[in-house]
Amino acid sequence: MKRKLRILVLMHESLVPPDDLSGYSDQEINEWKTEYDVMAFLENAGHEVRALGLYDNLADLRHAIRDWRPDIAFNLLQEFQGIITYDQHIVAYLELMRQPYTGCNPRGMMISRDKVLSKQVLSYHRIPTPSFALFRRGRRFKPSARLTYPLFVKSATEDASLGIAQASIVEDEVRLRERVEFIHDHTRTDALVEEFIAGRELYVGICGNQRLTTLPVWEMSFGSLGETAAIATRKVKWDLGYQQKHGIRTGPARGLGPAAEQAIIRLSKRAYRALYMSGYARMDFRMRPDGGVYLLEANCNPNLSYGEDFAESAAHGGHAYEKLLHRIIRLGLDYEAEWRTFEA
Repeated sequence: MKRKLRILVLMHESLVPPDDLSGYSDQEINEWKTEYDVMAFLENAGHEVRALGLYDNLADLRHAIRDWRPDIAFNLLQEFQGIITYDQHIVAYLELMRQPYTGCNPRGMMISRDKVLSKQVLSYHRIPTPSFALFRRGRRFKPSARLTYPLFVKSATEDASLGIAQASIVEDEVRLRERVEFIHDHTRTDALVEEFIAGRELYVGICGNQRLTTLPVWEMSFGSLGETAAIATRKVKWDLGYQQKHGIRTGPARGLGPAAEQAIIRLSKRAYRALYMSGYARMDFRMRPDGGVYLLEANCNPNLSYGEDFAESAAHGGHAYEKLLHRIIRLGLDYEAEWRTFEA
């Protein structure tokens, strides 16, 4: 991108990175690595970059937009006021301010972040997804007769594997009740119960608004944990020591075959469009030993850290990190939000 831009990087107030990494441990850096990487690479590319840490004050965002007039807001927020589903309202506010931004639009965020609603939409479009039931917090426990064990229990709204552990896979009604109550008590959310799909864990990155491009299919290898413990718990995803201990890694999916790979890519694009997503996203799949593929989740605005799955997949497909960031910015600048109609 030849044009030099004013870029306002939005992030949680606790994740504003330091100017220098000296003196910080790997675990400490990991907390705000995405924010640091995005800002450092954009600054190195010659852009004028400012960080804006937010928690619950929209006035700070309004003043930054009105006073500095950024060309684009690079959205790295994952919550607002400590509530994960409120980040969609920040994007809606950006649209009200007629401020271009990166990542998914408000409608796509709302639908994809609501795991129950998104599964209903996917089912309507005949996109394979595990059968499920919702156990609402504060309601009497009543097991679903149509679901087949083993089942997988998780929060209906939280992400980043919050509340997910090996105990999330349950084999009978007693364990199901215990895990549903655990989700209710520890995440203070409804519990989503799905039929557990054993098999390979595959990820597909997507970039685009109208025209979509997919990144190479990526796979999580669970190393010494084996198939019986092959789920992406919080420790599997974020604990560097745990990953090294068990040889957990991600990389290009091997041995899929052209037909299977194309089928997964088609499903990814269909889901992206069905959920009204834009900007960039990551689709999480499970592939059974018989080749059956199920979409587990559609993740808008996935982790953009340098060296993490999305960026590594992009690099494998020929898009180095800086090029990826510029692609995301271009998609944000080109996104046809409703307010652009009235400016034409």
